[in-house]
Amino acid sequence: MSYLSIFGRLAATATLAASVFISPMAAAQEPAPNSYVTLGQSVPSDSLGKVEVLEFFAYSCPHCAVMEPLVEQWSNTLEDNIVLKRVPVAFNAGMGDLQRTYFVFEALDRLDLHPKLFTAIHQEKRSLFDKKGLRKWAEEQGISAEDFDNTFDSFGVQTKANRANDLIRLYQIQGTPSLAIGGKYVTSPAYTNGYQDTINVADALIKQVSAN
Repeated sequence: MSYLSIFGRLAATATLAASVFISPMAAAQEPAPNSYVTLGQSVPSDSLGKVEVLEFFAYSCPHCAVMEPLVEQWSNTLEDNIVLKRVPVAFNAGMGDLQRTYFVFEALDRLDLHPKLFTAIHQEKRSLFDKKGLRKWAEEQGISAEDFDNTFDSFGVQTKANRANDLIRLYQIQGTPSLAIGGKYVTSPAYTNGYQDTINVADALIKQVSAN
């Protein structure tokens, strides 16, 4: 895929931004039917005995940059039987380096850099879309070039990227940010027209899954 594909996708998400806004809707017990989709076939969870919530995101996505702090705050309120996992999305080959970089942070125990990369891209306007640029930025954050490269190219990171791509396909993710709940439901600002509304709908869907 060329970088034109990346910019085309970013242009599409920028168009969506005009219609997506932050709206403090009170969480409802019964989410509106058009605020989420139900999968035709449930996806098995990797978290046995817990309700699994997946946050599908892309560092290049401006909506994800806005929603991520809300998701982080929400994650601190979830009960012990709920597990939240982040799934970096690569809709095309040009997004693959950013996808792998999340797993580098995870492997090196540097998830403190997760929100900082959003800030670097969307607020500082740094061009961090390929391995070379990401390595340089990681060095500025205290990760050696050798550690970055060895982890980035490792079998473990490749395996996690492959699993992420499988989940994108299984959950039929078409855009970011999206939240998948209990292997059954998917919601996003594209359905709810609000970032906080999306979290409120996810909360209600968690209650539905937990009650069954």
